[in-house]
Amino acid sequence: MLDRIKLGLNNVLPKKGLTELAGWGAGKRAGWLTKAVIDLFVWFYKVDMKEAQNPDTGSYRSFNDFFVRPLRDDARPVETDPNLLVLPADGAISQLGHIEGDRIFQAKGHTYSLEALLAGNNTMADLFREGEFVTTYLAPRDYHRVHMPCNGILREMIYVPGDLYSVNPLTAQNIPNLFARNERVICLFDTEFGAMAQILVGATIVGSIETVWAGTVTPPREGVIKRWSWPGADEDGAVVLLKGQEMGRFKLGSTVINLFAPNRIKLAESLTPETKTRLGQTLAIALQKTPAEDVLHHP
Repeated sequence: MLDRIKLGLNNVLPKKGLTELAGWGAGKRAGWLTKAVIDLFVWFYKVDMKEAQNPDTGSYRSFNDFFVRPLRDDARPVETDPNLLVLPADGAISQLGHIEGDRIFQAKGHTYSLEALLAGNNTMADLFREGEFVTTYLAPRDYHRVHMPCNGILREMIYVPGDLYSVNPLTAQNIPNLFARNERVICLFDTEFGAMAQILVGATIVGSIETVWAGTVTPPREGVIKRWSWPGADEDGAVVLLKGQEMGRFKLGSTVINLFAPNRIKLAESLTPETKTRLGQTLAIALQKTPAEDVLHHP
């Protein structure tokens, strides 16, 4: 009964209005009230502030500052083996596995297409057919910065407007095409392991999606698809990010989807749905690598 009520609220609540209100409130600097809200959040969600670079809740000027708090430098060691890719975020595996043709598994009884997820970009979808995918869910208590699984050169970013359904195991099991319907930011990288997409999916109450190279991508929510492209690594304006380096963040949490080209990586056998993830631990092993210099000079 409770699950049916939650799903019903997803359909009737003014999700965009609530999200904009939450974003407005989370950005306010309200002194003692801000600290009280943060303390309540820490208590309710059992946030481990000992991992934070600054564990003092009174030092955060707004809830947003607290929510995207950086961790201590030693809190998430990054696997250094060059043949291993690492998990991009704290959270839990929602689903992972092989992309069957162009179908990605969402939950029992639900799949969605690469073309839908990638906003109809068939050229990009072709890069990942029969490849691998990983969907990572970030709960409210988690660290909400997203990092790189491997070294990468940014080639394209696409902002896709969409719905703002809550994203969690319940909605994944009950709302068809959830990730292809919600607002999202698609980031395409060239890597030694072939093409890789890292997709930041919005949700109800996610006030903002940001990247380190572009700042705030959303809001505003203008209802139109936007595309940006970047040059190769040896050209002016290139964006080159290293394994374990931050690439984006959520102001209030959601989901990260990674897509990998076929026959280039093997996902770690230790990862299964509901596995808790920690940034920097092993995500996959290389099956086939492209020399780094060839990636750097890819046209």
